[in-house]
Amino acid sequence: MKIQFFQKLLIWTITSFFAFSAWAQSEEDISILLEAESFQVKGGWLVDPQFVEQMGSPYLIAHGMGKPVPDAYTSFKVPEKGEYNVWVRTMNWVPGSWESPGSFNLQINKNTIPVDITSTDSKWTWLNAGKVKLKKGSQTLSLKDLTGFDGRCDAIYFTTSAKTPPNDLDKLTSWRKEVLQLPETPEQTEEFDLVITGGGIAGCAAAISAAEQGLLVALIHDRPVLGGNASSEIRVHTLGIYGHYQRILKMIDTEHYPNGSPEAKKEDEKRLANIQKYANIKLYLNYRAYDAHAENGEVQWVDASQTSTGERMRFKAPLFLDSTGDGWIGFWSGADFMYGRESVEEYGEEWEKHGELWSPEDADGFVMGSSVLWRSEKLDKAMNFPKVPWAMEVASDHSAANGEWQWEFSRNDLHQVDDAEEIRDHMLRAIYGSFYNEKQKAGNDSLALQWVSYLVGKRESRRLVGDHIYNFNDVRDNVQFPDSVVVEEREVDVHFQQNLLDPSKPDFLSKALFYKVGRYYVPYRSLYSKNINNLFMAGRCFSCTHIGLGGPRVMRTTGQMGASVGYAASICKKYNVSPRDVYQKHLEEYMQIVLSSNEHAEDSK
Repeated sequence: MKIQFFQKLLIWTITSFFAFSAWAQSEEDISILLEAESFQVKGGWLVDPQFVEQMGSPYLIAHGMGKPVPDAYTSFKVPEKGEYNVWVRTMNWVPGSWESPGSFNLQINKNTIPVDITSTDSKWTWLNAGKVKLKKGSQTLSLKDLTGFDGRCDAIYFTTSAKTPPNDLDKLTSWRKEVLQLPETPEQTEEFDLVITGGGIAGCAAAISAAEQGLLVALIHDRPVLGGNASSEIRVHTLGIYGHYQRILKMIDTEHYPNGSPEAKKEDEKRLANIQKYANIKLYLNYRAYDAHAENGEVQWVDASQTSTGERMRFKAPLFLDSTGDGWIGFWSGADFMYGRESVEEYGEEWEKHGELWSPEDADGFVMGSSVLWRSEKLDKAMNFPKVPWAMEVASDHSAANGEWQWEFSRNDLHQVDDAEEIRDHMLRAIYGSFYNEKQKAGNDSLALQWVSYLVGKRESRRLVGDHIYNFNDVRDNVQFPDSVVVEEREVDVHFQQNLLDPSKPDFLSKALFYKVGRYYVPYRSLYSKNINNLFMAGRCFSCTHIGLGGPRVMRTTGQMGASVGYAASICKKYNVSPRDVYQKHLEEYMQIVLSSNEHAEDSK
């Protein structure tokens, strides 16, 4: 029977018994776990699900750009009056400072409980906030942000036990399931023809092309808006050409506004309206995939949970598309993948002009970095901005009023998936410190932060391996494949940090190597997994080398990938065949569909 989630306050009362010794009388303990992302009213706090795989859960973040955000609050019931230990799972995202930018307090009913996060390091941990006496019955709990500088709270745990909650990720996950009384499998299962995980431009394009061919499609996306890096939450405009898919891509792409522009909001509305036109696209916004299971080389299902309520669903289908960017569905399913730069000898991707910076002698873990875009504005009155001494170690004397694509961070000792929160936080320190420096200049009294993203805009991480690994030679030599389903003219564009050439430059600014080229093509064989028989991939996790990603990684090009995958899925369904069989047995029919893509349905309005 499906568990009914009450806004997934995740307020569950459990009774357990702990024997103090073999002869001591057992004592009943009462524990109450409140998941912060499930608070009834979130106020100015935002749900951040970006780092679930690393720290265990979505959480609330107080992203006020230097101004404390309105309280988040919820109600909960206490079964018995008593004195409870209060544990808060949080992190000090700038450790070593006597005044943490992430400070906040709890308020229980009218009683304030300080949360001293300066005592913790930069890792997520359970912080003991002392004891509180609670009466039986309904209580109110609030999160009170003190700084506006990205304080974060995962959960609050009230317990009469003296035991510390587990913090090891595996133990914490098992403990949470036990406390919340979650069944082993999701409460609901739905079946589709094609399950798409990731609602960026690639995922949206795939959903439309598959739906137009009559497939029942699930589109799972962990944010409230579609578009991924093109959305109003990250605000990167779409680049590239339309190829064979102009009609579809115009339904979901963006105008060429400056990166970071608020104009991205209207594109969110357009994108959502065009997806919702298709009755056979079932859209699951704010659902984050957390697992996928494969047997005998085929994905059986993808599990996802609602990022606020925690309600879980299982998605089954004969075909799956990984458009997560980080290649999560492939990773969980055991698909072969690559990460980092290949050696110059492995594929012969040599450009003498840039040598080691382009392709190293030995393979390494270098990848293009992630950006956090931001912008400011001048108002008609003086605007204060607090001192940010905790940001100056990163920003130093750099000053800026806006952050475009060059605001990017990558470092070989940081993994773009495993260390993504540290990468995001490094960029936030760079932004706040650089803006503070800019504010000190004459004439900038009225300068105010207008918008700072709290989401990382990634360029490169895992790349899943297909039957063809797309590489620089394919671009340079303008190879025309029999299964060329993506066409592009944009130059190869590979980023690196400026301080690699000039140590005096900040480590959070990048440069690009541009290789001018004519028209080039990406084959369909780079869009399905080599060893997972029913898995497609589209987006920056397609099958390519580090340099091979440099050209086709932009969003109209990845949208072409998605559209071509949707059409391939229709061939798979028609003949009950695998993605590989589309190339080996039905290529002519498939290419006819691709080449006539703009004629498949009515033009979008």
